[in-house]
Amino acid sequence: MFFIKRNCVLFFCFVFALNLKAQDGSKAIALKTILQSIEKQHHVYFNYIENEIVVIKIEPPKRSLSLNDKIVYLEKKTNLLFDKVDSQFITISSKKEVELICGYVFSKNDNLPQESANIQILNGSHTTTDKKGYFEIKKENATEIEISHVGFRSQKIAVANLKNKNCLKIFLELDVLELDNVMANHYLASGISKTTEGTFVVKPKKLGILPGLIEPDVLQTMLQIPGIYTADESLSSINVRGGTHDQNLFLWNGIKMYQTGHFFGLISAFNPNLPSTVSISKNGSSAFYGESVSSVVDISSDPNKFEKPQFSAGINMINADIYSKFNINKNGFLEIAARKSITDLIKTPTYTKYYNKAFQNTTVSDFATKQNIDYQNDEKFNFYDITLKYSQKIGEKDHLILDLIAINDQLDVNQKATINEIVQSENNRLYQKNHGANLLWKRNWNTNNSSKISVFSSSYELDAEKNKIQDNQIVKQENTLLDNGLKIENNHSITSKFSFNNGYQFNEIGSTNLDQVNTPAFYRKIKEVLRTHALIVEGKYNDTLSKIYLNVGMRLNYIEKFKKYLFEPRLQFNYGISSSLSLEILGEFKSQNCFQVIDLQGDYFGVEKRRWILSNNSTVPIQKSKQASIGLSYNKNNWLITLDNFYKKVTGINSSGQGFQNQLEFAKINGDYEVFGSEILVQKKINHFITWLSYAYNDNNYNFPGIEQTEFSNNFELNNVVSWAGTYDIGNLKIALGSKWYSGRPETTPIGIDYSDSLNPTIEYNTPNNKNLENFFQVNFSTTYRWESSNNTQYKLGLSIINVFNKQNEISEYYRINTHTNSIEDVKAYSLERTPNLSFRVIF
Repeated sequence: MFFIKRNCVLFFCFVFALNLKAQDGSKAIALKTILQSIEKQHHVYFNYIENEIVVIKIEPPKRSLSLNDKIVYLEKKTNLLFDKVDSQFITISSKKEVELICGYVFSKNDNLPQESANIQILNGSHTTTDKKGYFEIKKENATEIEISHVGFRSQKIAVANLKNKNCLKIFLELDVLELDNVMANHYLASGISKTTEGTFVVKPKKLGILPGLIEPDVLQTMLQIPGIYTADESLSSINVRGGTHDQNLFLWNGIKMYQTGHFFGLISAFNPNLPSTVSISKNGSSAFYGESVSSVVDISSDPNKFEKPQFSAGINMINADIYSKFNINKNGFLEIAARKSITDLIKTPTYTKYYNKAFQNTTVSDFATKQNIDYQNDEKFNFYDITLKYSQKIGEKDHLILDLIAINDQLDVNQKATINEIVQSENNRLYQKNHGANLLWKRNWNTNNSSKISVFSSSYELDAEKNKIQDNQIVKQENTLLDNGLKIENNHSITSKFSFNNGYQFNEIGSTNLDQVNTPAFYRKIKEVLRTHALIVEGKYNDTLSKIYLNVGMRLNYIEKFKKYLFEPRLQFNYGISSSLSLEILGEFKSQNCFQVIDLQGDYFGVEKRRWILSNNSTVPIQKSKQASIGLSYNKNNWLITLDNFYKKVTGINSSGQGFQNQLEFAKINGDYEVFGSEILVQKKINHFITWLSYAYNDNNYNFPGIEQTEFSNNFELNNVVSWAGTYDIGNLKIALGSKWYSGRPETTPIGIDYSDSLNPTIEYNTPNNKNLENFFQVNFSTTYRWESSNNTQYKLGLSIINVFNKQNEISEYYRINTHTNSIEDVKAYSLERTPNLSFRVIF
């Protein structure tokens, strides 16, 4: 019995030992053998490269595991990627080469998937999301990925902890533009928002597309906003609620700009390809803004965000430009942008159309016989603008920023005309330039308190020289401005709902006007200087729960020369009646000491005939304005409806600043204008399509005491303005078609010629602005397409057509006496003819 037991024990020990030995041998076998076994068991087929698996030996998975579990097991053991093509075929590849990151991008606001969101591995691959918000991108050696999309805040996600099998779900927050709460995020187009402060914020880099625009031009964009228009298509004559162009405050990184257009108003002087944020206020502006009685346009390039070097270059049928941004040390960078006209190399069809518009002596005809008088011009024209930003962070609390800008236009024109068989000729030269600098220091004292101190300077110069060859007469004219200042701003966060801001501003403005003639000898030079001080206080209350936003400010100006104090209260109020309906009340008092006038319509060749002057507090009074508006905004289910009613009055205006070309041309009388108006916008967004219709009405009247008819229509009154647009934005393709119609501006018609002074006959006129020009109508089109090469270089191609139907729109008309024929000439100016433009841009 003992013998049997002993033999059984030995037998089992022997079998167990053999089993252990067999198991030891199976711990690491060829992967190919394991795959063949799985193929037989589960009736599948593996596709692989022999060399990638031949050297791999692992312990086989348990036979009882499911196919999916075995694949998971093999992926962990081999670091290979098993891609299940279908129920039978499985592809094996190196995970290192094709490991992917996948995900879905949604809007946090409404949980809708976001198509065409940009997915970027820093210094690596780039892709975009599909219509379901889905993306895949190679993992490569990335440490993080960046997700960005128009109208949303960019988001970065660390790659280290991401699992290849788990697709991300990414929710993007709306970009609130660091300007408190956004009331309407897609206003007219992506990249345009309206805030609870009542301001419109434009981010050109994120701007979608608008009719007639292939570049994110700041000033052309603001003309799409109801209540902002230009009666003569010039960006140097932008009217906001009936005001003149010089009554608007244009700031570029804290520098006041006195020149806003190239080509004498047909092109914006601000480089559209420079990343920036533009804040536009028609009413209720912050107390920190002074020296304007109309709107505020504040352009600021962002000094804080820098991730990697950037370079881009572009060209269109008018100009070429470059842009570059690069690190100079760990916490500092340089940003340079430059743009120059190509007119000295080639005169494109676009240039020809612009030239005909800007320098038309217009259609000049005999008022009685309608006989045309032809003028011939031989011109040379070019312009450039350059901007530079230096940003340096110093430690954790300090930030130093230097901004420089230079704008320059030059025109040489030889003009000839044959009148009564007599050839008259002139050689004319004109320069216009605006240079500026701003040095800003920011200090964050703690989480609740911060300060800004800036020193700025802006110089403007307009020079003209006219050489009348037959008379051997040389006429010189100069208008210069130098604006230097200091600004201090302190911000205090008292609670989560209430903040208090205060500051001080000093300005010294000097203007010089020179007129000189050699024959007969004449010389006049007028120089004036004004120094102003301003104390500013502002209190903000923002309760997101009760949906109340209130900003009350006060600006106290002191003008040294006049020993005069001016109080300027400001108000911004917004109340959310419901989640979709809000009420807005805005109001302000403002003043202005520096503005433009026209001495003679022929000054500076009649091209840029306005000159800047300063108030003297008597014959040239300080301009003052008061404005109030009340509005409603409805935003729900991709519908946006806004209604604004406003009242505006500006006193202290001089007739020489209003562009009269009738009996008041030389009057130089003071008065005021008063405007009542309404502005309506209805907008609907349907997936990738946005359409909107806007209407603006204003009743704008002058009041000039002391003349026979004291009240009459404003020269810049457009009673009715209607705009429509439809834009389609999907993926890399953007298309926009739009139209605008407005009633003709006022004009004054002649009665005949007064010969009471035989040596100096004059035109007899009807009452001022007794008639209106014909209505204006124009259709514009634009489209852009963007694509990317394998080396991540981006390309953008754009096409625009202004005035698609080539409609001849009269934009101004005046009358003059031809001394040779003793007849009245009818001088008309017309809008742009059909004008195409092409652009091409490369972004590295």
